[in-house]
Amino acid sequence: MIVILKQNHDPRQLEELRSWLEEQNISIHFSQGSHTSILGLLGDTAGIDSDLIESLDIVESVKRVQEPYKKANRKFHPANTVVDISGALVGGGGFAVMAGPCSVESREQLCEVAQAVKTSGATVLRGGAFKPRTSPYAFQGMRESGIDLLLEAKRLTGLPIVTEIMDIGHLDAFADVDCIQVGARNMQNFELLKELGRSRKPVLLKRGLSSTIQEWLMSAEYIMAGGNENVILCERGIRTFETATRNTLDLSAVPVIKELSHLPIIVDPNHATGYSRYVKPLAIAAAAIGADGVMIEVHNNPAKAMCDGPQSLTPAQFSETMEKVRMIREVISA
Repeated sequence: MIVILKQNHDPRQLEELRSWLEEQNISIHFSQGSHTSILGLLGDTAGIDSDLIESLDIVESVKRVQEPYKKANRKFHPANTVVDISGALVGGGGFAVMAGPCSVESREQLCEVAQAVKTSGATVLRGGAFKPRTSPYAFQGMRESGIDLLLEAKRLTGLPIVTEIMDIGHLDAFADVDCIQVGARNMQNFELLKELGRSRKPVLLKRGLSSTIQEWLMSAEYIMAGGNENVILCERGIRTFETATRNTLDLSAVPVIKELSHLPIIVDPNHATGYSRYVKPLAIAAAAIGADGVMIEVHNNPAKAMCDGPQSLTPAQFSETMEKVRMIREVISA
């Protein structure tokens, strides 16, 4: 249920309303915008008399919300959320660029790529320390040592870092990581999501391989219900019958999410297609359609990459892609 308050409402009456609602075991999410203030009621609101609340002097209107996600719902929070990743903003009209190698392989590889992507306009350094792989024999990442190298690259470039977590037991190793990524395979790892909800660290939540938008938003709700509202959504392609690309990039998810939720959404064209030659046009499309940013894999020698080389851009290709993205951003903001 949503209670929309009148402008210049009486603070004393508002406090009385909040106290009464809390006595009914209702939790309250208060959103104050420049023109509208909203009380989002969380819990069993079936017994709450909406007509009674609407009759109060400070109340403009009352609406019941049918969607099962509440905190992630734009109705509860009309203004766009901006997530701050140690100074790099995601949402609010800007365009975040998270770039770096699929997996951290060595100090030389990571530092070279980190400096290159920063020069070309990256705002966040990405890199996998723990790697979920389909084959148990494939490279699984450098684990804690990979995080140490990411922190070294952060000191070198000043870029905040984002890297993927795979298990609650690894959480202590992420203490100095600026943004924790939840991968597609863990989107519905609800115990992990609840634990991240108890943190206030920004979380990048990738869409599951075969997940609907509602399921995706419900996973975001798990994090937000724990008190952590610093959630960024990432569309990375879904599994369909098509085999020409690794997955099918659902760009329609961007405007749909913008309509349904206040959370920022970025696009990962590398994992969506599996081929580097498709990354630039889809990054341009993501910018054109209104995404809040992109996540792009960059490797200094893709042919010898230990993970996902065929879909990684070289630093030169990344620079070209960013130039085109900036041109599109200028056009749509004009």
